[in-house]
Amino acid sequence: MRVSGSSGQESSLEAQETVLRATSTGEIVKVVKDRGSGLKENRPGLNRVLAMVSDGSVTVVRVTHEDRLARFGVGWLKRLFAMYGVTVEVLHPKKLGGRDELLEDFVSLVTTFAGRLYGMRSAENRKRLLAESGQCSDQGRAA
Repeated sequence: MRVSGSSGQESSLEAQETVLRATSTGEIVKVVKDRGSGLKENRPGLNRVLAMVSDGSVTVVRVTHEDRLARFGVGWLKRLFAMYGVTVEVLHPKKLGGRDELLEDFVSLVTTFAGRLYGMRSAENRKRLLAESGQCSDQGRAA
């Protein structure tokens, strides 16, 4: 399970877990939760899933939607998992094709990068405001 934000989305994680548990027919070995962008390649939850796949402790990885595993590159992950005998089950697969899928991917990219840009701006503004108020030293900056 994955949500993009670091807080305020606990209900989405709970909803994903509820539907995954309710539809499971096998033994649940581990529930893995991640908070962070699906574009990040170094998420703790994804790393745990990769480790479980490679050590043989799971045979199936289940997600509600493909983008909960990763925004892009799910095909690569499925191929890697298959090399270890692990399948990926997607409860709600995409029904898009061709142009619609490409457009959705493009919108996801723009949205993600816009969010990062505004997040960087916000962090810079917070740092500037703290420095101006004297609550934060600005020693690390070059003149």
